Amino acid sequence: MPQSEYKVRQVRAKTNEVYEYDHDDEKPGKPLHILIPGGLIALATLGLIIFIVYQTWFEQNIGETLGLTLCLILAPFYVGGVFLFSYGYELYNIPRALRLTAIIVFVTLAAVVIVVVLFVVMSNSKGGGSSSSSKSKSSSSSKSSGSSKPASQSNSGLGAGMVAGMAKKSSSSSSSGGSSHGGNIFIGGLGGTRVETREVTKEVIKEVPKEPMPITCPFCTRSYIPVEQNYVCPSCGAATPVELIEESQEPKK
Repeated sequence: MPQSEYKVRQVRAKTNEVYEYDHDDEKPGKPLHILIPGGLIALATLGLIIFIVYQTWFEQNIGETLGLTLCLILAPFYVGGVFLFSYGYELYNIPRALRLTAIIVFVTLAAVVIVVVLFVVMSNSKGGGSSSSSKSKSSSSSKSSGSSKPASQSNSGLGAGMVAGMAKKSSSSSSSGGSSHGGNIFIGGLGGTRVETREVTKEVIKEVPKEPMPITCPFCTRSYIPVEQNYVCPSCGAATPVELIEESQEPKK
């Protein structure tokens, strides 16, 4: 089997080499027929492993024992897919394929461990912040309850007989233009309780607005409202008599 002329880090040149080798009918083997399925198997298995890790150690929807067992079962499939990819990528050179497989698996494992550690640290920091805030809230509430107990006891001792407020509205009556309200007020103290009855009367006077009335001019028999025409007949220009002005200002019946 021919060996590859390029190193692993020369991705573009090495990929062109693998592609040309696969399409050369004179050379034995088809590396793309191994490389592509192996890469797909490795990616699918890695994605499934990451999903199981997330559901097990972060969402806690899967038990730790079951999650670890599933990861161990899927690990050989991932390593096998990586080996198939490396075997086709290195043009059937088994030693170089094993070395590339070890590098890829080690890098993947290191990346997964780093991501898991970061997620755990972030979740613990969030949990610690929430627990500290809850502890501070509980301590403040206990302090406030402890400080309010003596005050409530002293207030209850001093104001045992003090009750102030309106008990009920006894009656309400209304007359033409007025209304009255009455009630009992209970005033308590240390010596006893006394009752005072007060009645509040409030009168409301409603005034009917006066609207000007039209009048008839005695000179030209023109009908008009004196206020709107400045007390001058708009037809003949005669001044409005005083008695007609008073008549126009009388309220309607």
